[in-house]
Amino acid sequence: MQKVLLESILNIHAAIRDEVVAACEHSAESDLSQIASDDAGDTIYAIDRISEERLIELFESQIATHIPLVLIGEGLPDGKVLLPRGIAEDDAQIRVIVDPIDGTRGLMYQKRSAWILTGVAPNKGIDTNLQDIELAVQTEIPLVKQHLSDVLWAEKGKGAKAFRYNRLTGDKSTFVPRPSNAKTIAHGFAMIARFFPGAREELAAIDEEIIFSALGPPQRGKTHCFEDQYISTGGQLYELMMGHDRFIADLRPLMEKVLLRRGQALGICCHPYDMCTELIARECGVIITDSNGDLLQAALDITSEIDWAGFANRDIQQLIQPLLRKALQQRGLY
Repeated sequence: MQKVLLESILNIHAAIRDEVVAACEHSAESDLSQIASDDAGDTIYAIDRISEERLIELFESQIATHIPLVLIGEGLPDGKVLLPRGIAEDDAQIRVIVDPIDGTRGLMYQKRSAWILTGVAPNKGIDTNLQDIELAVQTEIPLVKQHLSDVLWAEKGKGAKAFRYNRLTGDKSTFVPRPSNAKTIAHGFAMIARFFPGAREELAAIDEEIIFSALGPPQRGKTHCFEDQYISTGGQLYELMMGHDRFIADLRPLMEKVLLRRGQALGICCHPYDMCTELIARECGVIITDSNGDLLQAALDITSEIDWAGFANRDIQQLIQPLLRKALQQRGLY
């Protein structure tokens, strides 16, 4: 069943990818960036509607005919739908959490690839969480000017696999994602995510404190590490898996205390559908934890807020995690 399920999800991802790329080719950026609605999970843009309209149809026709499921994702009524229609939730065999476009903002302005993310777990009711995911797939939605698209997946305990799809020729070439084996963040990419306004200076201060503690202050005219604010959690995981980044942490939920002291509200944070493919990263050897250093345990829903840290390998974790913990403790955030 797992093989059939994987093939079905790969086909669904390919269909969504192709339709979204086609829409980007034939629509103006101003049309795709129009706000369609503000849902519980996130702001929904016009480009999101392209994938969401097909999501239920594809899962209903390709999977629900032989595997009853709970489909979870933003844009769905109450954040989930039962397929086939009319089944009881307890009768579903699996829970599938999906982000049909992770990285909407970068894609709709044709700045950077977005990702289709899917995680599949046995149905354990509302207690089902990220650690129950046994199959995860993520597919790149490339820019219009880009002809290659990467697809990565993993089954729990079986390692990660990937292929690169040429959308001009239809050819596929397999590759093995390999995280960095560097023992330091020197001359590599390492960062704290701070995409949006709201406590960015606090996040930057934590970033600076960690970097300076790990590497010392920069020398005049030199730089000893870099950052890349990729506004896509799936994209960040990809960068870790491919050996491009060595350390990433998204601490936005922890900033609520800082913002409350200022009388301000916390903005958008990372949600379970953003992290539903972290299994692939872990199967590659990337170490993914929450800010406490524990495995992520968030429920499969569209509203839970997640803080997380990713380390390319054990050496990077041993170097950075104590510094991260110290920076958070000093601010009363740990």
